[in-house]
Amino acid sequence: MDPSPETEKQLAAVAAAELVEDGMEVGLGTGSTVVHLLPAIAERGLEIRCVATSVATENQARDLGMPIEDFDELKRLDIAIDGTDQVSPERWLVKGGGAAHTREKIVAAAADRFIVIADSSKPVDRIVAPIPLELHAFGLESTLERLRSELGEVELRRVPRSPDNGVIADYLGEVADPAELAVRLSATPGVVDHGLFPPAMVAEVIIARGAEIERL
Repeated sequence: MDPSPETEKQLAAVAAAELVEDGMEVGLGTGSTVVHLLPAIAERGLEIRCVATSVATENQARDLGMPIEDFDELKRLDIAIDGTDQVSPERWLVKGGGAAHTREKIVAAAADRFIVIADSSKPVDRIVAPIPLELHAFGLESTLERLRSELGEVELRRVPRSPDNGVIADYLGEVADPAELAVRLSATPGVVDHGLFPPAMVAEVIIARGAEIERL
């Protein structure tokens, strides 16, 4: 019997945890794959400093005895590890299913190496909607109207606001060119950030396929 998606997530997480070394400053992502990453790092007993991208990750890490610091105390990170919702052959990512994509992108950009972990369901032939968005609450209806008229359908997500009080939504239109869409979303006033992560940000993707580990 092939391993379950949860088993694959655990295998990818354990492989990524082995990249963390004593003395490192580490960014911890958010989501169902990171749930497996945190105990894999904690059980190694390393002396590390950590930044969490969500309250859920921070709480789990503290419960495991991992030190979590305010990101303002750390200007750069040696490594950041996070999951993904989609990864294309070119290594474009879609993140934000857990509504933490803005903080995840800030942490990934601050890391010398951004490592992505995934089970075998996450690789896709091409990036497709939904693309998560975080929007300013101020002028929200105006922002939504602008996005819909210029880019395509956008739908608010029925979830709590982000830790930074942003409103979570999803772009549901066509994704012909992820790079072009990323530029247009970023240029739209009222958009805090979007869930498209460019290939240049990604150092390595670790994918568990069955019992095997594939590295991109």
